[in-house]
Amino acid sequence: MTDNERNLRQALRSDLLRKERPMSRRAALRAAACGFGQLGLIGLLGERGLLGNNTANPLAPRKPHFEPKAKRVIFLFMHGGPSSVDTFDPKERLTIDHGKQLPFKRPLAFADGPPGPLMKSPWEFKPGGRSGIPVSDLFPHVRECADDLCVVRSMVGEGVDHGAALLQTFTGSSTFVRPAMGSWVVYGLGSENQNLPGFITIKPALSHGGAKNWSSAFLPGAFQGTAIGNSGMKAKDIEKEPIEYLLRKDFSAEEQRYELDMLQNVNRRHAAMRTADPELEARIQAFELAFRMQTQAPEAFDMSRETEATRKLYGMDDPLTYEFGWQCLLARRLAERGVRYIQCTHSYKWDQHGQLFEKHNENAREVDKPIAGLLKDLKTHGLLKDTLVIWAGEFGRTPVSQGNDGRDHNPYGYSIWMAGGGTKAGFIYGATDDIGYHAVEDRMHIHDFHATVLHLLGFDHERLTYRYSGRDFRLTDVAGVVAKKVIA
Repeated sequence: MTDNERNLRQALRSDLLRKERPMSRRAALRAAACGFGQLGLIGLLGERGLLGNNTANPLAPRKPHFEPKAKRVIFLFMHGGPSSVDTFDPKERLTIDHGKQLPFKRPLAFADGPPGPLMKSPWEFKPGGRSGIPVSDLFPHVRECADDLCVVRSMVGEGVDHGAALLQTFTGSSTFVRPAMGSWVVYGLGSENQNLPGFITIKPALSHGGAKNWSSAFLPGAFQGTAIGNSGMKAKDIEKEPIEYLLRKDFSAEEQRYELDMLQNVNRRHAAMRTADPELEARIQAFELAFRMQTQAPEAFDMSRETEATRKLYGMDDPLTYEFGWQCLLARRLAERGVRYIQCTHSYKWDQHGQLFEKHNENAREVDKPIAGLLKDLKTHGLLKDTLVIWAGEFGRTPVSQGNDGRDHNPYGYSIWMAGGGTKAGFIYGATDDIGYHAVEDRMHIHDFHATVLHLLGFDHERLTYRYSGRDFRLTDVAGVVAKKVIA
């Protein structure tokens, strides 16, 4: 008899003995080594956030470090890098000095060759709402929601290429594989719905890092993002079959449950013979979640349950806005069903090294109405107050031209906005220089942005850590300062 067979037989025998002779309370305390002292220590460590996650159910809801302002996140990602000076950061000097040379040495750029001249925005900016936040004519519908926006004009990153910039935006690192922000959030908070993943990314891009942008990396696999389709798929095709069946789809629920139980029994026996295998444990949990999803996910994806007025609000009555409108409406449906972190991607369309006027117009028309519809609908459902909505690209674009009608990448000072979730409404944070190249006031590095998001969710970003390979890791690495001015 091999050692593995002997260990398996002993484990099965122990299971049988436990079933025949239930453990008494006294025996349970004695087996705990320290009795009530051990239980007290566990409670104390749990209150201070020093206790590991519950391996039996890693997605169980958990309390943050302090009272949160937001319970969930919807991240609207504009893949490619929209131009800040053409959307949310108007610059009068670009109009005055249009055609003149850049007044300082250009920093590290993506494109080769000398920089082009300063280029004014081809769009007009108008004030929105009572707050008067200026929004360009690219986003007339979002302008109607200006009083809900907290516009950050001073974002700073380090990646001048898409791959590095996407990784840093989503994981905090532009050079190493690290857990995505969504994975950190679910690791810290768990999920409010045990029948759906805690972290879902809708139609993500497969380029510029691909799955690394929603990976749990060294965090347990239960916190991995679940991709719904990808950027190359049409929403109507995803609607037909939003999830892949775990087993044969022609099996009844009882037959699928029976086969899954058999499979899980083998996995559990295999796990009992190993010291520790996080990947195997994650696989076991993933099978269970996938089975539960088969009953609840189809209902969550069923847009026919929405009224025609709601579908029209998101632009789903227009082929131009249908795709992103579908994403935004699905995000609201997932948010109200307890999904903790939801990502929508408009990909890969905003990288205008040329044809800026034509393509930015086209891109904005696809997303403007759906985004405004999402903000209005969240307010109607009472969800905006504790849902943090983020709109961002991986960087902005230069105030100087590239070619006749384009702009290069600019990570040195660009705009994003947040809404709801405890952020100040109708508020502008930070500023770039007078041509919109560098952040000069209240700079918000991506680490600061991550620290601020975690703070809104009730976390001290320095305490939300995971020990791996001999050191404690966190989303913000060894940096990050909470931007308290943006918090209501």
